[in-house]
Amino acid sequence: MGNRVATASPVNAEGISCVLRDQGDQRVVGCLHSQKGGKVVNQDSAVIYQSYGATDGVLCGVFDGHGKNGHLVSRFVKERLPLLLLEEKNAVGDAGILTDESSLESQATSDDDLSSDRTLHDWELPCTNAFEKMDEEIKDAKFDCSFSGTTAVVVLKQGNELVIANLGDSRAILGTIHENEVIPVQLTTDLKPGTPDEAIRIQRSNGRVFALKEEPDMKRAWLPSVYSPGMAMSRAFGDLVMKNYGIISTPVVTHHNISSDDLFIVVATDGIWDVLSNEDVTAVVMAAETEEMAAKAVVDAAAAAWKTNFPRDKSDDCTAICFFLQNNNPSQAPASS
Repeated sequence: MGNRVATASPVNAEGISCVLRDQGDQRVVGCLHSQKGGKVVNQDSAVIYQSYGATDGVLCGVFDGHGKNGHLVSRFVKERLPLLLLEEKNAVGDAGILTDESSLESQATSDDDLSSDRTLHDWELPCTNAFEKMDEEIKDAKFDCSFSGTTAVVVLKQGNELVIANLGDSRAILGTIHENEVIPVQLTTDLKPGTPDEAIRIQRSNGRVFALKEEPDMKRAWLPSVYSPGMAMSRAFGDLVMKNYGIISTPVVTHHNISSDDLFIVVATDGIWDVLSNEDVTAVVMAAETEEMAAKAVVDAAAAAWKTNFPRDKSDDCTAICFFLQNNNPSQAPASS
């Protein structure tokens, strides 16, 4: 699993921060912060693993629980999914994925393209298999997951490659330099019931997709004949009843080749993105006093935005991970040290 990990399953904690430092020079390479919203427990969990799968490998993951036992599901997935991913990667192996080397090479137009194709191919099937097995294990958990579950966004860094496995409506973005500005690039698609392809799948499975009058902009997933459970995401772990009506645990797996302009990634639960734009979050990270304070700065900004924008509503739990990609170049660091 690697010998460096920062983890959070805060449950009742008002706020918790963890910092991951390089094993050699102790510079900050990543940080996470989680804060409870207006509910009884914080249902978010998060983890950063260093030396994951390789000496230079990293795993960042956030898990946003929902339903009565959502906090139990997110904590269970946080603990188990990183292990399953490595088990599936080792079980499948490169030979099991790249069955037609010549075909892959013929499709690539450069060494970078070939490397990108290899990395995505190496991890896509293991990610899909691991997510499927994770959902099966949840069925045997000691807590009821009939109407409880969690979203997941996992970002794997292997050398200069990123592989992103996304399940639900949490999000990952990249902060990158473009024309002397640091801009966000969204690495995931928010998988919600209102997304056309997601809605079609749910409706074909006899689930319903519609918005309530009091929240006309929020389409949710419902059982065929009752106003329940009203899920705001279209893919999740758990939610066993809704698995019969179009909610799935298959991740969308994508890839990004890291360039020298890419400074950091932010992986965060939807409590952040409901009130802050990608541009807002990028600006907060850039303005953070130190690298180790960046994740807390993002969560604090979201908490303030919840109070301003929705003063009568309970704020959502907010969790963010910031991982820095260019720490060996202080002039390109996302925050002063």
